Amino acid sequence: MIIGLTELALVGFGAEELLLLLIVGVFGLGGTIFWIWALVDCATKESGQGNDKIVWVVIILLTHWIGALIYLLVRRPTRVRELGR
Repeated sequence: MIIGLTELALVGFGAEELLLLLIVGVFGLGGTIFWIWALVDCATKESGQGNDKIVWVVIILLTHWIGALIYLLVRRPTRVRELGR
């Protein structure tokens, strides 16, 4: 059963709590989408030579959006320069 905003307000949630819940939900969903994108990017475009692909996939899997951010800032620019993809 899905609870609507009016039911949440009746339970004792005020406008501040609902806004905080909405903000946390948006950031959580955005972080998860970013995490999935980084995981797919790494799994499909990393070179199959050596253990780079495996190591980066494990890092991204175990550290969620922080690992995805590290991959985006550290490895992806290097990979694009080296492999052009």
